[in-house]
Amino acid sequence: MAETFPVRCPACGLQNAYVPPAFPCACGRPVTPPLDPGTDPVALTHRTWSESWVAVRCTACGRRDEWPQPEVGCSCGTVARVPVQPADTGVRTTPGSVAEPPTAPPPPAAPPAPRAAFRPLTIRTAGDAVLTAALYLRWLGFRDVRQPEVRPLPTAAVDLRAPGLVAQVDPTTAPAGLRAVECLWLNGLTESATAAYFALAGYTDDARGRAGELGVPLFAVDLTGVPQPVNDPAEHLVRTGALG
Repeated sequence: MAETFPVRCPACGLQNAYVPPAFPCACGRPVTPPLDPGTDPVALTHRTWSESWVAVRCTACGRRDEWPQPEVGCSCGTVARVPVQPADTGVRTTPGSVAEPPTAPPPPAAPPAPRAAFRPLTIRTAGDAVLTAALYLRWLGFRDVRQPEVRPLPTAAVDLRAPGLVAQVDPTTAPAGLRAVECLWLNGLTESATAAYFALAGYTDDARGRAGELGVPLFAVDLTGVPQPVNDPAEHLVRTGALG
């Protein structure tokens, strides 16, 4: 059973029980952000993309990745950001002692395990849909998934980028159409990158047909936060991952 941590609300002082989430490392082991009990939680008054992620190192293979910053909601309506220990801290020392640098993690004794099951994020807002797509792409093996500072096109869809990847997330209630799929394909072609589309409301028939011709993976995302491949290119991407 996962360990429960008490987190005191910075607004009303109520102590809430919190279970840190576990995320799937590429080596197959679950990664849980190490909470910092010596630092007080901070009330979340506004949300930015860069502050929504925290660096965590896998204790099994030593891989350092960024995962969603832990947050906990209080019954008073406050959302608190839970502090996490830095991924690359050295050994804590007492005054006068010499800190030793962290030792390099030993290489895995066995080949990487098969990819662990994807852990979904319940979707309540458009931001949750974008975060779910980013987590899913990382689960597929894409590194450094980011939202560009400047959006290339003024649309309701949100762009995501990673080395070798361009992706678009459509959190609207209208099915993604033919033009959206073709524009994404052109962006991927220009950058010599894999192009993938995520939509909450699915796709029009002509969009699905054109995506199949162009080899664009299409994923449908339901409110439980589980992206589902809806065409052959998406099925292939799920089987092979980022290195396929």
